[in-house]
Amino acid sequence: MDRPISAGQLKEKSLFQDSDGSMVPVKTPCHNCSKLKIFLGALAFSFFAKGFSGSYMKSMSSQIERRFEISSSIVGIIDGSFEIGNLMVMVLVSYLGPRVHRPKIIAVGCLVMSLGAFLSVMPQFLMGRYNYERITVSVDNSTTSVSACSPASSEGRPVTDAMETPSTMENVGLVRSSGMFGPTLGFLLGSFCAGLWVDIGIVDTDAISINPKDTRWVGAWWLGLLICGSVNFIASLPFWFLPYSVPKEGENQNQKISHLSVQGDHCKIDPPAHPQLKFSEAVKDFLPALRKLFGNSIFLVYIFLTILQYNALVGIITYETKFMEQQFNVSVARAIFLIGVILLPITILGMFLGGFLIKKFKLHITEMAKFSCITFVAAYLLNLLYFTCSCEVLQVAGLTTPYSGTEHLSSTKNIYMASCNADCSCNLDQWDPVCGDDGITYMTACFAGCKSSIGTGKNMVFHNCSCVEGQGHGLGNSSAVLGQCQRESCTKAFPYFLALQTACAFMLALGGTPTYMIMFRSVSPDLKSFAVGIETLGGRVLGGLPAPIYFGALIDETCLKWGTKSCGGSGSCRVYDTKEFRNVYLGLIAGLRAGCCVLYIVLSVLIMKRFKPEGKEVTDIKNTERSTSKELDTANKKDILPGARTSEESEETYM
Repeated sequence: MDRPISAGQLKEKSLFQDSDGSMVPVKTPCHNCSKLKIFLGALAFSFFAKGFSGSYMKSMSSQIERRFEISSSIVGIIDGSFEIGNLMVMVLVSYLGPRVHRPKIIAVGCLVMSLGAFLSVMPQFLMGRYNYERITVSVDNSTTSVSACSPASSEGRPVTDAMETPSTMENVGLVRSSGMFGPTLGFLLGSFCAGLWVDIGIVDTDAISINPKDTRWVGAWWLGLLICGSVNFIASLPFWFLPYSVPKEGENQNQKISHLSVQGDHCKIDPPAHPQLKFSEAVKDFLPALRKLFGNSIFLVYIFLTILQYNALVGIITYETKFMEQQFNVSVARAIFLIGVILLPITILGMFLGGFLIKKFKLHITEMAKFSCITFVAAYLLNLLYFTCSCEVLQVAGLTTPYSGTEHLSSTKNIYMASCNADCSCNLDQWDPVCGDDGITYMTACFAGCKSSIGTGKNMVFHNCSCVEGQGHGLGNSSAVLGQCQRESCTKAFPYFLALQTACAFMLALGGTPTYMIMFRSVSPDLKSFAVGIETLGGRVLGGLPAPIYFGALIDETCLKWGTKSCGGSGSCRVYDTKEFRNVYLGLIAGLRAGCCVLYIVLSVLIMKRFKPEGKEVTDIKNTERSTSKELDTANKKDILPGARTSEESEETYM
């Protein structure tokens, strides 16, 4: 008859009697330890894959906007739709997570992301090659002379390209770090792909007349998605072969001993019983747990704070590259690169330093609240200095500035026209900008009144431009080159803006970790996992979903000139009123963060009232928390799910 054997009895015996009567040494079951490491490694890679894919998609928003000729608000809807998938499962998974086979759930999630990435590539190949908007020109007998201003010029529409050719703490730290480095590499991949022509491999890129700084340039956005889909597919593979649960590191021997039973003179190991999911009981406890969380005033204010922070953060991540491009003459590829190599690493550094300070000085929750509030207010004051990095509006003849030495025609329909180009029959819907000798940008060479040109592709130069007044040449005897005129003052202001942005990002990240730990310290241990789910859900539903939409809609209101689709109708914006763009974009961020400052102050007051330390009370609270943590650890000597980290450990890490 089987009888249980105690851990003490087993430890006293270093040998077991084998079936043939011989004595064999006890083998420590270390294979579970290796399974735990495999799980942590797989989880770290899945975190990396998620951050890698998400940041890449954010970096490609402007490329997708131009490729499919859509407005910023539509891009915001596409971007926000990513959160819809999260909403369908987030609360359910966070609440029922301990009762299901989590490795397989993670595997399914990685596969879905992989499939989504591959499906997102399909429109690139279903819609054919990208034909950017450019003017129709007439060619004279000479192959080197092209007339842009012609009374018989045809209806303007995009011209088809003619150049086409065929320890637990340490382990959890590793997991979170991998999730942080993923976005950095995602932005670097985005920078690389944004610098490649969208139809690379099937088009002669040397014959393209625009460069990456042009608002019509579209990078190879689809190429990175293929890489992201492959990375997510690889991330899913290890989880299919992992068990339902893995013992905590350091408890392998004790757990195995607890499952030993004796048959006669021999020992066998009984597998641990898996917890059974009782859905009715789980649903029954859901509403009381929810009421308990929202009955906590500190947690409630924390949720509102998280929502506002999500709104500001998502708006910045989605439209920061567009802002840099429009304000400072920076190409999208370079803007993405700078975010990936400067802003994200400094943010990671700030987060780690914030966690280090908590652990080093054993900050109490009241001290963490004060620290978070001070760092955020300091970052907000730095944020206000963004408005000093001003840049003049792009000077576009007939749009933001009058034609040189001429009067506008009176007709409202012809506000882009002047007497110098009235006979050129220019198409009002086209955008193929040229920069005149007078430093003014013209919507096309036709609007500049240019009669001839020399060269091809990017090297084309227009001459005898009747609307351009060059220095020493007089009106009508000047030339123009392809592309918008550069705004030198904007280019010079960019390094100061970048330095200011770096300092602001560091300050925000420095207080980010203490702010996150406030949530863990302010809710009961049994609700911490659920609180994380609610916090993430609230941030994504009321922040990640609407922010790109209303940011994009307000940015669209600052557009001065819309592109035209080949099938008719408005496309993506070609040029913005940079002053209005700056005021709208920075004003939204400043307004949201002003609300965060108020909530930080309210949160700090509530925490100091509830956890107000007096004399030795701080030490007593810390000791109580530690002893409670240890008691819970002792009482819970059982199998935990792979990757699961008890709420007590989260608290102990930063004590």
